[in-house]
Order: sequence, then structure tokens, then C-alpha cells
Amino acid sequence: MGTVIDSVGKLIARYLSKEVPGYAPFTPSEPEYLKDVIQPGDVLLIEGNSRISGVIKYLTQSTWSHAALYVGAVDGAKEPGGEQHVLIEAEIGEGVTSAPLSKYFAYHTRVCRPVGLSREDRETVCRYAVDRIGFGYDTKNILDLARYLFPLPVPQRWRRRMIALGSGDPTKIICSALIAQAFDAVRYPILPKVTRAGSRHARREILHIRDSSLYMPRDFDISPYFEVVKPTIVHGFDYRALHWADKQKPLGEVAGSFSVFPEAIGSPPLIPEEIDKKAPAAVPTEKVNV
Repeated sequence: MGTVIDSVGKLIARYLSKEVPGYAPFTPSEPEYLKDVIQPGDVLLIEGNSRISGVIKYLTQSTWSHAALYVGAVDGAKEPGGEQHVLIEAEIGEGVTSAPLSKYFAYHTRVCRPVGLSREDRETVCRYAVDRIGFGYDTKNILDLARYLFPLPVPQRWRRRMIALGSGDPTKIICSALIAQAFDAVRYPILPKVTRAGSRHARREILHIRDSSLYMPRDFDISPYFEVVKPTIVHGFDYRALHWADKQKPLGEVAGSFSVFPEAIGSPPLIPEEIDKKAPAAVPTEKVNV
């Protein structure tokens, strides 16, 4: 019986992971800019185009359906062409794996950076994720997968719970939950519940870590503790250098410096005009008969 459930779960996972044709990101990444800007500990949000991505975007009311943690070069993990794996992610049907950054060059992405995280804690976060490579997505929990086949209208207050409803270990290894657990290892906040306690002399905030299964990819985007890093702006953005379709480019940019003549032609020298001796002499004014 267990084998049958596992086989059915893998089929459902394969169906949900299949990409929907016709995806065209509105603002795809600039690969070179992204590679230069991203740092270990950064969270890369992705606008996915698989079947489950559409459901997650509906439930979370967000552009982002997937998240991966940038950890730098992963030892022994490379593409056949030699490209180094630098991302750790948890995907349905695959579990926790590593991936190259180029996997998401064609997608709309966003970089979220934890603010003020020390070097030691940053290394701990990355090591936590790397150590979980190979953790599988438990396809035996068929309800966790099957419920995404029927994206019925869900009240907003229940949408976050829909990601974790009835879950055991499998849903706690979804992409955002894995990253949330990594930051929880160093007690770095994402969207903690805050209880305000006041007195006559002092007021303080008590932070409560949410259950990791309740985190969504968009939470890193709206978190007050993560900075949104936009590679295009970091590299120096000049709006005056943009070329708009409805405005002609400056002539100098199109043709460069040019002249209507192939070579410079100087003006001819000025030569005094010789007096024509045969011409009649000028008649004095007083002799002119009126």
C-alpha cells in the first residue's frame, strides 16, 4: 500500500511541477548584474511558471511563488558544463537540492538581503541549508499534494494556513520553510509575531518566531528586516541614458561625428579684381543732363 501511495504522490508532484507554456516575464533578470550583486545569505525570490506556482501565487496574493538561498559555491556540485551550484532550494517532487544561478536567469527575480547579519551567522545560515541537501519531499503525504489540484476560492484569512494544512515533515521542507528554518537557527527575524508590553517606566517588544511551515516566499519581500537589492540600480542607473521607442535618439549617438563632405575643403583665396581698362570712364555727376 505504501508503494502505491508513493507512486501516486510522485505522479501528482510531476504534474504540479510541470511548467505552463507561454510564460514571458515582464522584467527578466540581468544575468551579469545579478551575478555581481548577490551575496551568500541572500534570498532569491522567483516568479515561477509551473502549475503549483499559480496556486501559490493565488494563495499568497503575491508575485513570488518560489524562494532559494544563495550560499556561494557548493562543494562537488556543478553542471555538466562546469557551472558551479550556488543556490539551495526545496522543490516539490525533488526535495532539497542545489542549483546554478543561471537556472533563473530567464525569470523575474528579486534579491532580499538580511540587514546587519554578522559574517559568522551568515555562514551558519548557509551551512544549515547545505547540510540539508538530500532531504526529500515526502510524497506519501498525498493530501499535501492533492489539494493543489483543486484551487477553489479560499477566504484570505485561511490562505496562509492552506500552505501548511494537514502537513507533517514534507510541507516543512517547502522552499520558504527551509530558508525560514535556516534563519531561525541564528534567531534572525523574518516576520515575527510581536507582543507589546508596556509599563509606567518602560515599553518593550517580545518577538515570537512563527512556525516555519507558515512562511511564504513573499514574506522575505515585505519583511522589515530584509533589504530589497535591485542589481540594475546598484550598478549605477542613469535615466537619461535610456532610449525610448517614441523618442528619436540624439543624432550624435546614431551617426557619430560626421561632415557632408568627405574631406575638409578650404575657401578659395581672395584675389583683387583687376580694373577693366576698356570700360568707359565714370561720368562726373555734374555733367549728367537731367
